[in-house]
Amino acid sequence: MDANIVKRNEILAQKTIAGLNSRNMKGYYAASKEEALKIALDLIPEGSSISMGGAMSVHEIGLSDALKAGNYNFIDRDAYEDKRQAMLMAYDADFFLSSANAMTDDGILINIDGNANRVSAIAQGPKHVIFIVGMNKVCSDLDSAMKRARNIAAPTNVQRLGLNTPCAKKGTCFDCKSPDTICCQILITRFSRHEGRISVILVNDNLGF
Repeated sequence: MDANIVKRNEILAQKTIAGLNSRNMKGYYAASKEEALKIALDLIPEGSSISMGGAMSVHEIGLSDALKAGNYNFIDRDAYEDKRQAMLMAYDADFFLSSANAMTDDGILINIDGNANRVSAIAQGPKHVIFIVGMNKVCSDLDSAMKRARNIAAPTNVQRLGLNTPCAKKGTCFDCKSPDTICCQILITRFSRHEGRISVILVNDNLGF
């Protein structure tokens, strides 16, 4: 990554962390994927039960592999024949891992979901939620964050999943009502009533979609 972009991200991350703190959420800055992995593992005690949604960023920093290999109760929904059972187990987990489709530079998180298992777990249930967010997802305001979620994250994810939606074919949101749409629920997390529940690790890298 260009040195000027790295420096810009470092400065922007401090503003975003201040915004998160003002919203009763804890922000962390990681200069690399490796540092992000270390911060995340420091936050999760051994023996914890952990679940996650389909967060590519969690995989990209190596966190899911580390948890599977370590002394943790990692609820791997891909290992369950009954996916619904695995999703329901997430609500009583010690930790839920996620990324964000976008966030503002003053700490508001945007997430779009098809089945609602991810956004519902972020909103309520697990004792702690840890977000892994690349600096490529930080936007200047709520409007631009929503546009990013609808026009970058959603089309890329439906293409990845092989779904049949207008955005998969055209690359931009059509506000569709397709049976395959993943834009069924939109969660805006602007404040956490429960101090210490939500942590956001900002990574100086391009992660996820």
